[in-house]
Amino acid sequence: MPVSPSPSAQDARQAIADQLRAMRVDAGLSAIGLAQKAGWHRTKISKIEHATRPATAQDIRTWCRICGADDQAADLIAAAREADLMYVEWRRAHQTGLRRMQESRKPLFEQTTLMRVYCSAVVPGLFQTPAYATAMLKAVTDFQGTPDDVAAAVQARLDRSQVIHQAGRRFAVVIEEEVLRHRIGDAETMAGQLGHLLSVMSLPAVSLGVIPFAGPPREMWPVPTFDVFDEQRVHIELLSATVTITAPTEVGLYVKAHTRLAAAAVHGAAARGLITAAIDALD
Repeated sequence: MPVSPSPSAQDARQAIADQLRAMRVDAGLSAIGLAQKAGWHRTKISKIEHATRPATAQDIRTWCRICGADDQAADLIAAAREADLMYVEWRRAHQTGLRRMQESRKPLFEQTTLMRVYCSAVVPGLFQTPAYATAMLKAVTDFQGTPDDVAAAVQARLDRSQVIHQAGRRFAVVIEEEVLRHRIGDAETMAGQLGHLLSVMSLPAVSLGVIPFAGPPREMWPVPTFDVFDEQRVHIELLSATVTITAPTEVGLYVKAHTRLAAAAVHGAAARGLITAAIDALD
């Protein structure tokens, strides 16, 4: 696996590499000495210690055994797996279809007490209707060329969305007005979806803001869709991959961005007016 485009993921991998290097030094081994004992090419040690080649679970076990630190292997392997999950290409995540990804995130959604959401192009997954989700996930499946399990993936998404009705949780959601205008599915699908937005925004746990086309000058420009979970982690959706951020300073930037985006949005009756106008504009 190459160096990750995600700073958080690469920093996590470098931290693991630094621990492995410190372990080697503490064991009194040179890089060449460790390579000889492990039966590896000498350049492998340098690549692992510079995080240009992530260590596999077996690499870590072998490294720890040779350095007399078997007790550290399990924690390092767990940390390496967490780093791998910080930048995941969609083609890898969806290699068996879309359902698995939908299901895998359900526990995180259920554990979160405050979820901040920003969407610049499509309706947030938590608020999607079955018809809209079907149209959206069909388009994703077609674009990515992944196995077609859309029906199962839609059901998994709907099951995950039930979290908005559970007590003790809050959802601060901001969308761009263009989300209301982008046609996903046919006119009937969009009308149903926009009507559903009017319903969910009345839920006590939900705050839905819409940033209007014709609003005043804004302090925060449109950015890729992101979700913030209790100020602990951020998920960002790119065209090619999903990125997870856990570094506090980076998470803080997304919290700040969400605050500014929310300030540029209209809420309540004004937001309802924009949604209703979008419904009226449908053919």
